[in-house]
Parts: sequence; C-alpha cells; structure tokens
Amino acid sequence: MASTQSARATESVARQWNEVLLESIRKDFARPTVHARNLWHTSIAMYDAWAVYGDDAFPYLTNEYHTAVDVQAAREETISYAMYRILRWRFANSPGAATSLPSFDALMNDLGYDINITTTGLDTPASVGNRIAQNVLMFGLNDNSNEQNGYANQFYHPINEPLVPSLPGNPTLIDPNRWQPLSLQFFVDQAGNIIPFGYPEALGPEWGIVSAFALTAQDLTIYNRDGFDYWVYHDPGPPAMIGTPTEATYKSAFEQVVEWSGLLDPTDGSMIDISPSARGNNTLGTNDGHGYDKNPITGVMYPPQVVPAGDYYRILAEFWADGPNSETPPGHWFVIANYVSDYPGFEKRFKGEGPILDDLEWDVKLYMALSSTVHDVAVSAWGVKGWYDYIRPVSAIRYMADLGQCTDPLAASYHPQGLNLKSRKIELVTASTTAPGQRHEHLAGSEGKIAVKAWKGPDYIADPATDTAGVGWILAENWWPYQRPSFVTPPFPGYVSGHSTFSRAAAELMTRITGSEYFPGGLGEFHCPQNEYLVFEEGPSQDITLEWARYYDASDECSLSRIYGGIHPTVDDIPGRLMGSEIGADSFNLAEDYFSGTAIKVFNDCFTGPGVAASAPCARADKDNDNDVDLQDYAELMIATE
Repeated sequence: MASTQSARATESVARQWNEVLLESIRKDFARPTVHARNLWHTSIAMYDAWAVYGDDAFPYLTNEYHTAVDVQAAREETISYAMYRILRWRFANSPGAATSLPSFDALMNDLGYDINITTTGLDTPASVGNRIAQNVLMFGLNDNSNEQNGYANQFYHPINEPLVPSLPGNPTLIDPNRWQPLSLQFFVDQAGNIIPFGYPEALGPEWGIVSAFALTAQDLTIYNRDGFDYWVYHDPGPPAMIGTPTEATYKSAFEQVVEWSGLLDPTDGSMIDISPSARGNNTLGTNDGHGYDKNPITGVMYPPQVVPAGDYYRILAEFWADGPNSETPPGHWFVIANYVSDYPGFEKRFKGEGPILDDLEWDVKLYMALSSTVHDVAVSAWGVKGWYDYIRPVSAIRYMADLGQCTDPLAASYHPQGLNLKSRKIELVTASTTAPGQRHEHLAGSEGKIAVKAWKGPDYIADPATDTAGVGWILAENWWPYQRPSFVTPPFPGYVSGHSTFSRAAAELMTRITGSEYFPGGLGEFHCPQNEYLVFEEGPSQDITLEWARYYDASDECSLSRIYGGIHPTVDDIPGRLMGSEIGADSFNLAEDYFSGTAIKVFNDCFTGPGVAASAPCARADKDNDNDVDLQDYAELMIATE
C-alpha cells in the first residue's frame, strides 16, 4: 500500500482514495455489510465525478454534466472533494477516527486541495465534488440501512440466549436451527447462576431491504415473521435442519467442521501440493478440481509447492478471515483487484478489449463495478441470513455434544440427535479409553462424554507469537473454532456464507471486467513468511505462498477457508457460491450499461407505464422493485442534485 506522497504520485487519485478508505475500514468495526455499502457509495461518487466531465458514460446519481479546459485535473479535483466529504462523514464516529480522519486531511493536502472549500452551488470542480458527496450522503440516509441510528436493527431479536464459549457445553440453546449470540464475558451470581455481560447485536439481519444496484423484483422473495417483512434476494431455500428430513445432512455438515479442525496440525507429517498443478479448476458449486496441466498464459507447467497441510489450512483460515484489523471480505477483493491492476505488464482494457484505459478511467470503472457487486452480495446474503437465522458451528457442535452420541443405542450417552461416532475423530470417552497410556487418558473423569480430535483452542496458547495450540483429544463441549478468543465467530447468522457469496461474485466480476478468468500471467500469489504470518498462533513452520490460477480458484479457496476456520459448514458454502455467480454477472451487466451510456436507454426501451410487470431484461430498469417500469423508476434513475 502506498503510504507516502512520492508513492501516491504514481497512482490515480481514485486509487489513492480507495487505499485510505481500505485502511480506515481496517481500523473500524468488522462490519461487512456496512463496508460493502461504504465501498459502493464512495465508488459511485468517484464514478459520477469522472462521468460528469464526459459524453459517453451515464452517471449513477448525478444529473449534470460539465466541461473543463483540463478534464483530467477537473476529474481528480471533483473526485477528491467528493471522497473527502463522504469519508469524513462515514468515519466520524469510527473507533479509528483519530487516525483515519487526519489521513483524509493529509491526502487532500498532498494533492494540493483546500479542505475549507465547502461550497455546493458553483460549477467549479470542488463545488461539484461537494455536491456529489451531498447527493450520495442523502441517498444513504434514505436507503433503508438505518444509518442515522448507527445501522441498528429495528425489529430482529435472537430466539436463543447467548452462549458463553469459555464455559463448557451449550446449556442455554432453545432452537438448534437458529442463530445464537456469543457472550465473551460473564459473572456468576450468589446463587451460582451464570449471567452474561453484554454482547453485540446481530449484524445486518434486516439488510435485505437496503437499496441495491442490480437486484430486481424477479430476484426477490418477501417473507414475514412475527409481523415483520424479510426481503430475500436470490433465495436459496432453507438449510439442513435438525428435527427435519435433512437432519443427517445437518449432522454431517457440522461434523465435517470438527474433522477439518483436526487437520490444523503442521507437525502431523501430512504434506500436500498447493500449487495450481494440483489444486483449483473446480466446477461451479463443487470441489471437484484437480488443478491445471500447465499455465494457460505462459504454456509452462506450474511447479509443485509441497507444504505441511496443517500450515496451509491455518493460513487459509487467517488470510481470508474478517475479524479485527481486516478490510472485511468485500474490501479484501478490492485489495486483490488493486493487486491485479499493479501487475507488471497488465493492460487495462475493459473486458480485455479495445484501447488501453488510463489509470483513472480503469480505476473508477473497476471500483464502480466491483463495489456494486459486493454491495448487492451484502444485501442478498444478509437478507438470507436474517430470514433463515441459521446456527453457527460452535453452537451446533456443542449442542449435539451435550446430547451425546447417536451411533449406538446400547452405548452410554445415546441420543438420536447427538453426534455420530467416528473412529479416531469423534469418540465416546470410556473407562478403557481413559486408562493409563490410552488416547483419552487426560480426560479421565469425563467418561460418558464425547471427545473430538481437533484444534485444542486458545486455552493452550499463552503467547500467540511463540505458542501453537496443536491438535489433540478434547471434550466436544469445549470445541472452539480456529479463531482468537476475542473473536470466536462473527456476530450474525451463518447461512449463507458471506465469504462464499462475496468471493464468487467478485471472481465473476473480475473475470468479466478483465476479459480473462486468469490472474495476469496465469498466477496470483500471496507470500506467508515462516513464523511471521500467522496471528492466532505461531506459524507457518516454513515459507508458504498461496497460489491461484483463476479468480474462481481464489474464490473457492476462500469458501473452504471458513470450514477450516470453524466458521461455516458446507451447507452455508455451496448455496453462497451459486448466489454469488448470479449476482456478479448481473452487477457487471448493469455497470456496463452505465459505462456505455445505455442505462437510460434501458429505461426508455422498457417503459410501459403503471400496471405492466417488468421482465428480463427490463427488470434492471425496475429500480423500486414493484414489477412496474414507470415514472417512479425514472425518478430514481434520474436523482438530481440540488
């Protein structure tokens, strides 16, 4: 990341503002929905600030055009004032404000702009930029996100009492199919009752109603629970649930999370080839790929990279994580997009065709298209999360462990909804297994309980810089995801996986806008140095480089990382990938309409007047999702600045 004035000078002004935005996101709360929206709104501002000085592209929120003697300079100044005003507003109350706000001032100073110019009524670049910011901020206050109240939920409440993960089991769970909040602190009253301290409310379960970009009425299902509507776009249907005909799938999915947790041991001798010659090239919605015969760009075989499997899986869990100090999954794909743009020799041609675009045009179009995509993912995925309200692995695994085992009705602790016993993975603790020298010896006194061979958890890590928890036999009632103890699991329902949906949609977008499925040169890389990269515990035990041939390979790896990390089961993953594929394609198509100036033509060609239902391709013109392409849609399309 550029951090000095000299480094910034080689980047477009849009890139410079995107970088300070990403850094501000890292210093803010981990809110994927909010930051997908921030990325979209700022990208709208930059795109509109660029488009108002041209003849071809159609602005998104701005209904004005301007001329300038130096168009490039005018665009840069307009972008800067628009971004400065929006970022100062959006991050004013951020926990990182003491650092973020001065960084916005510093960038304006580096660019030579006066932050005290606040006019909105003139046609100077600064005034136009301030006006665009005003328009974007007003749009945000009316998009159903409840920004003015800190994005607080207005009606959603969890049905389950919180889990205290530092204590054994899950004794307070009411519904094993519904989400359960986590309380990381507690006290015990005089009667011995455990009283949880406060815990964060669920993030974004009502987000499905937030104004989106390319989502249409044809994508929408509206459900009602307890008298409140939940908007669900690209509805994947319900997940597997315990107590239903899909119970076996429920169990196997969460048991897989336990089993994959047992793979996070770099000392177990297991080695794997993680190069594109052995991994990737999956069919959409599967993990059936076996890599590539050769690099399709260079024609040369990918060299093998054989590494300890436990190191690789731990790296995946941390590289793709969305906890503290992360730019969150939507921001992560901006980092990847910037990496692609910086690749030596990469030609910035829209869809891989036509003339090479200058850096500013490429960046504003890339950011507009990518941000629209990840914002539509946030609206869709969190709409699904809010309605289906699905449980997370730490809650489900501990709940089933408390019930017992469902394999042998004649053995101890039998319960039909307990865990399936699997030799050397999920076992019943017995007198024979706790005998001296046996694998459960250290669990003596816990006979009748369920033990799992898994990552042992944060209690085994005194110093993350030098300690490794390792894998071993622990009681399932104490199972932890591979996460730090202060961020056990994201505070919102699981189904569908946001990571899977964000990543597949972004991969679709990158494929379309670059004109190639493949990273430049046929290889994307990220280096993880020995004993320096991992944060949750020490590692990796050797230098390792993540490698991807296609954007889809990176996306699929991101999806799997959440299973290794103990955050999602596969039932959350695959539907998210399928949703993301549709969202990415739709978002790109509509973005292209704006870039080519045909967005207004979409409306004009589809205008039918009241009472006539919109249908593809006219559904994209139905801005208010009422199944009519009418004057209200035109008004939304042509929001004018004042």
